[in-house]
Amino acid sequence: MTTPPSTPLDFTYETRPARVVFRPGASVTATPGEVARLALHRVLVVCGGRGVDAARAVADALGDSCAGIHSGARMHVPVEVADRAVEAARETGADGCVAVGGGSAIGLGKAIALRTGLPLIAVPSTYSGSEMTSVWGLTEQGVKRTGRDSSVQPRSVVYDPDLTLGLPVPLSVTSGVNALAHAAEALYAPDASPLVSLMAEEGVRAMAGALPGVAADPADPRARARALYGAWLCGSCLGATTMGLHHKLCHVLGGTFGLPHAETHTVVLPYVLAYNASAAPHALAVLARALDADDVPRALRDLAGGLGAPRSLAELGLKEADLARAATMVAAESCPNPREVTGNGVLGLLTAAYEGWEPRSEVLQ
Repeated sequence: MTTPPSTPLDFTYETRPARVVFRPGASVTATPGEVARLALHRVLVVCGGRGVDAARAVADALGDSCAGIHSGARMHVPVEVADRAVEAARETGADGCVAVGGGSAIGLGKAIALRTGLPLIAVPSTYSGSEMTSVWGLTEQGVKRTGRDSSVQPRSVVYDPDLTLGLPVPLSVTSGVNALAHAAEALYAPDASPLVSLMAEEGVRAMAGALPGVAADPADPRARARALYGAWLCGSCLGATTMGLHHKLCHVLGGTFGLPHAETHTVVLPYVLAYNASAAPHALAVLARALDADDVPRALRDLAGGLGAPRSLAELGLKEADLARAATMVAAESCPNPREVTGNGVLGLLTAAYEGWEPRSEVLQ
């Protein structure tokens, strides 16, 4: 990224210490060492139902340091699921937690850390990026609440590209675009900085370049490693900045209306960028450079759709009757965004995303 000479340098950058281990096979070869480095002796391994095999391999590698496996992670971390996980950690006498899997597993690990103060080690198997942030989320009675707390920031993150080889292509694509959303919003966040912009541009370039290779050959270790590298950078951007309209929309659509997390991010992102285009020209310029495209919203939609991702909220099960309610909920909650968030504006954005229209900025202005 180059900073225009006329742009004054005025920013604050804050990051929390986190250790990252990135190499093939690291989930089983490095995780025991990270547990030992933190002087932990009884860690609870947390995962979702789909990630039990990977979690069991990690547990086996931990040997006597593993207090057990809890496989109850669910999307959007319902509060009752978090309650059961906290109870499991206490019953096993765990002195730490290792979360193995995607955003649901890591989110559950964060809920345990938030409630108990236990240190968390993250072993991500998708591209969600949650492992690089101090953001937690819990869903209760159809409302997803999020916050930031240093206690949920993983002490170590173990990136193992081999762990992503079994990630189905559709989920790989939507999880990858979810990561791109973190970088995109970081570029126009109120606490953006030159370093965040550099990470965002490189992360978008890496992920967008890797996904076609992953789709063409899911077992390609170079494409998988490149995508995971991009996810790390994009997640780091999210960890250093404040979330805006895009994330607020996705939290409402997921927490209240039950839409799947990564797929919702994938559908919504081009429309949010089209909505914000006139108010965030620098962000769009950086994304255009990273994607090698003039029309960023269209390029992102074509990238995801060309690899088989859903193109509309209707495909994800949202009902047309829910659009007005969702728009009202989003507009009622303040969030930093380069363009003013209004009920009518959000309704227009959601309607376009529901129908799967071309994400043109002139239509959403």
